[in-house]
Parts: sequence; C-alpha cells; structure tokens
Amino acid sequence: MIPRELYMRRIRPFIGTDLIKVMTGMRRAGKSVMLELIQEELVRSGVRRSQFLCYNFEDLRYAPLQTASALHEEIQRKASEINGKVYLFLDEIQEVADWEKCINSLRVTLDCDIYITGSNAKLLSGELASYLSGRYTEFVIYPFSFGEFIELYRTVSPDASVAVCFQKYLLLGGMPYLANIHFLDAPSKQYLNDLYHSVQLKDIVARNQIRDVDLLERILSYIISNVGTTFSANTISKFLKSEKRAVAPETILNYIRYCCEAFLFYQVKREDLQGKQVLSSNEKYYIVDHGIREAVFGGNLRDINLILENIVYLELLRRGYQVTVGKAGTQEIDFVCHQQAQKLYIQVSYLLASEETVQCEFGVYERVSDNFPKYVISLDEFDFSRNGIKHCNIRDFLLAEEWI
Repeated sequence: MIPRELYMRRIRPFIGTDLIKVMTGMRRAGKSVMLELIQEELVRSGVRRSQFLCYNFEDLRYAPLQTASALHEEIQRKASEINGKVYLFLDEIQEVADWEKCINSLRVTLDCDIYITGSNAKLLSGELASYLSGRYTEFVIYPFSFGEFIELYRTVSPDASVAVCFQKYLLLGGMPYLANIHFLDAPSKQYLNDLYHSVQLKDIVARNQIRDVDLLERILSYIISNVGTTFSANTISKFLKSEKRAVAPETILNYIRYCCEAFLFYQVKREDLQGKQVLSSNEKYYIVDHGIREAVFGGNLRDINLILENIVYLELLRRGYQVTVGKAGTQEIDFVCHQQAQKLYIQVSYLLASEETVQCEFGVYERVSDNFPKYVISLDEFDFSRNGIKHCNIRDFLLAEEWI
C-alpha cells in the first residue's frame, strides 16, 4: 500500500478533531485506501481497532442502512458498545439518502471522529452546506502521480528506469488498481475501459437520470478526443449538427457539468493577464486520468503534447494550485497557477525540436512583466533555460519536491 504522504500531510493535522473529514474524487481513485491509511495512523498513535466503525455503502451487506434513520440507529447501537472515542469511516456516503442529517446528528450526540468519502462533487453542495457549514474539511483524491506510479511500478519491475516508467505512465495512467494486474497492457486497458463505462453509467447516467445516453456518449467522445484544446458548448453543438443531431448548447453544458461532478473531467477557465479577469467562454477540459483516454479513445502518443499538458495539469491540482489558462494578447500560456501569494507560469511542449519552437514557447512570456517563476516543460534532455525562464524535463518537473 502506497503511503500517499502528499495527502496524509494535509489530513494529519485534522485527525482527532471534531471537523468532518470529507474525501472526494473519481470512483477507484484511492479514497478507500486513504481511509485505511488513516486507520493505520490512528493505530500507531495508540487507538484500538475496536474503536473503528467502518461501512462501505457499495457493499450489499449495508443496503439496509442506506437511509439516514437506519444508519443513525445502527451507529448509535454499535457506538454504545465502545469504550472511548468512536472513529467512523463511511465509504461512498452518497449512496445513503439524506446522509448529511445522519452525520450532523452523530457529530452532535457522539464523542466521535468522522471520515467520509464520496464520488460526486455535489456531495458538498446544496443542503449539506447548510447542515455542516464550517464543520467539515474537504480533500480531493486524485489518481497516482508519476512519483507514486514509479513506486508501485517498481514492485513489478524493480530495475525500471525513470524513462521506462514514464513511457508506461503515458499509456496506462495512474489508477491504483493497475498494480493488481501487474500493469499488463491488455488487462489494464480492459480494466480502464470498464471503469470508464462504470463511471458513465453509475455516476453520470443513473445519478442524473439521463435518458439520451447516445447524446451523452457523443459529448463524452468529443471532450475525450479534444482534451487540452479550447472549445465551447456552441462548438460541440455545431459538431453534433454535422452528425445530424440538433442539440441546444444549454443541454450540452448540463451534460458536461454532470461529467465534471463525477470527477471525470476538470474545466479550466481562461484568464486575461492584461485585464486581470476570468473569461467566460472557450474553456479547456482535462481528463482525470490520461490512461482512461488511451483505453477508451487511443492516440495518447499521437496527441502527446496534449497528454503531457493533461499530466502537468493534474499534478498542479494534486499540489493544491488554482489553475487557469493565461491569455496574453493573441497568445496563450498553458497554465497560470495560483497558491496563496505564490504564482507560477507553465508552458508545456513535446520537444523543442527547432529554434522556431523554442522562440514560440519562450516568447509567449514576453508580454508577462512580473517576476514570478516561469517554466517551459518538455521531454528534452538538454537544458534550454534562457532570459530567466526555466526549462525543465517533464519527468524531473513531476518528481521535484518543489518548483518555487
């Protein structure tokens, strides 16, 4: 089990507090393992396992507990048999109707430490916000970073170089379960394909009661094939019209929102660096795991520039950055990254194969006059740094402890 210290460092200060710890993220991204890691941390600190109450609501054994009242009654009964503080671990809590009422009541009536996970971004919206406002802290769990992938891949191929690991990572991505099937190409692609369809069916179609599944599949296919490129709902509407499907942009926006709520895609807005404002049209979307794209759509090596962008973007999210696409005049900077008072600019390229490419990638920063760090990231082994702009090999960038 990978320790996932990046997340544990953030969660650790809240262990034992009365704040509800909420872990969200795509199905099978490793949220259940995070609960296990927290349990191990508690045991090391002297907590007895008999103080844990654990429920995974995807397990049919717990189907009778999928209402707030039934779950509340069960936990109250079990908690009465425990001496000392009760530690609650509730996995895929969104399967429980009105779960927030149950959690709020338990928080008030029990001496407990509560950890919950969910696979939908709406988990913390609407009614929950009013029930638990100011009483929870959220941690988004992403698939494995490149560093975590290396750690796990070397349990299968101990002598694999960083370069070989990156080749595998480009095609397979970072879904944790792949280690169980030894990162074999065909089984891994089958697993990722099945996972994609599971997310589509359970977390998008069923949850949002979508009837036109064919339309959803077409929109999904369009976004997957165009990750990292700028488009709008009108663009997709025109594309669908060419395929003899007349669909209103509003409907397309709703379907895209459902996909983002299931953590399948992430929307990146554009920011005008001169006017200091976020633009309201032509966003970019990145997929939660590029291995899913390869399994479902293929072409990761053909579209390698976009896939490298996707990998860098997810790494920025893992490290807690708020990210936009920067518009500088007629040019674009791939990522403008904010974290408290820190700021970072990142341009991603496959290879700086010609002087023209070098001028293009480095020249985009000419309109940016501040002194925050500026990067050009590529697969090149040689250092092209110039004029205070840092060039970095993407593998080194992903494995670096810090960038500022």
